[in-house]
Amino acid sequence: MRNVAIISPFALALAGAVSGCEQQTGDKPAPFKPLYEGVQTRLLDGDLVSFQVKMKGARDNSDVDAYAECAAAQYALIRGYGFARHLRTNTAEEGGTWVGDAVYTISPALPRGLKTIDAEVTVSACDENKIPTV
Repeated sequence: MRNVAIISPFALALAGAVSGCEQQTGDKPAPFKPLYEGVQTRLLDGDLVSFQVKMKGARDNSDVDAYAECAAAQYALIRGYGFARHLRTNTAEEGGTWVGDAVYTISPALPRGLKTIDAEVTVSACDENKIPTV
């Protein structure tokens, strides 16, 4: 009698997943070395502020968003406010340069909404992550 091994599709998938866990050499991602090229701030109306940020070396939109958030948090503190609320950020990349157009409201008390930030906590995190503020 001959021994025949039956391998389930699940076992094959698991074997493939485990073999994919081997450490890859040669395909290391490039180190993250952003170049922050500045922030332009515009007071739109009362507590509504626009931040135009520009940077190179961003990995994706989230790096641009973080730069704008750091600028908004520091701006809120400069104006004597403790909080900000994110309204929107538009980002674009062209030729390796990323630009962000973000709008925030600033306020002395925690504003209503889901995308609120505590300015002091955010500025501290920006400092730890070496993201410049205004």
